[in-house]
Amino acid sequence: MEFIKKAGRETTRVMERGGVPFLIFPKLEETGLVTHCFSMRPGGISRGIYASMNLSFSRGDDEACVRENYERLGKAAGFSCADLVCSDQTHTANVRAVTEADRGKGFTRSKDYTDVDGLVTNVPGLVLATFYADCVPLFLVDPVRRAIGLSHSGWKGTVGKIGRHTLEVMEQEYGTKPEDVLAAIGPSICQDCYEVSEDVIEKFRGTFEPSDWKELFYKKENGKYQLDLWRANQLIFEEAGVPGEHIAVTDVCTCCNPELLFSHRASHGKRGNLGAFLMLRSSH
Repeated sequence: MEFIKKAGRETTRVMERGGVPFLIFPKLEETGLVTHCFSMRPGGISRGIYASMNLSFSRGDDEACVRENYERLGKAAGFSCADLVCSDQTHTANVRAVTEADRGKGFTRSKDYTDVDGLVTNVPGLVLATFYADCVPLFLVDPVRRAIGLSHSGWKGTVGKIGRHTLEVMEQEYGTKPEDVLAAIGPSICQDCYEVSEDVIEKFRGTFEPSDWKELFYKKENGKYQLDLWRANQLIFEEAGVPGEHIAVTDVCTCCNPELLFSHRASHGKRGNLGAFLMLRSSH
């Protein structure tokens, strides 16, 4: 089970328990404050284009298989599915602060919210959950105020700077200071794989400083561009006050590793979903 990784980075680690592999960030694990993971394709029971650890209820897979996949992953990674609070992703920059009253929403009971791409909490034992197949997962841990955030950042969320907004909501709700935060930019599509058109680049030109453009994208002979969402989200965090040495940027691209991770680009849309999970552990 060897990933094609980006040279010069060693930011993710594969863990495996009970035949279920998943990815973690040592930078987050070393805090001792959180349980977290990013799921992989192997280890589940789904079949066909969903093989095998599909975590989407909305893409046509058998619901019983998806539920069993969640249970297997939770057992392996160290969380209970009854404690999940799931996003309702529509490529917004909306972030919801979740409380005990939200426990189970999206898994054991229905969600009573819509258009939520980011979640934050300071309640130990709640498991924040967001979903992916090339977009960027953003993990945030505040070890001082004991608060966490988890957000889904596709190109629209990146233009909307959902990473910064997640920090702002953590500051409003829990008193989080950006300089205390540890951040991880999770497995997602790399610049080499992410071709976009001029209209997308125009949005980035309107959001990022001209001095950053050279780092973020370049134009090719076919008139299209290669866009770096990893660097874009790193810049957003740094501009918001998170120290550079507090940010772990993934070394794993979803599109480069279609056997191990679901990728919308690599599969031409015939796929399941990966999940990112983040839980604050109890202090006692």
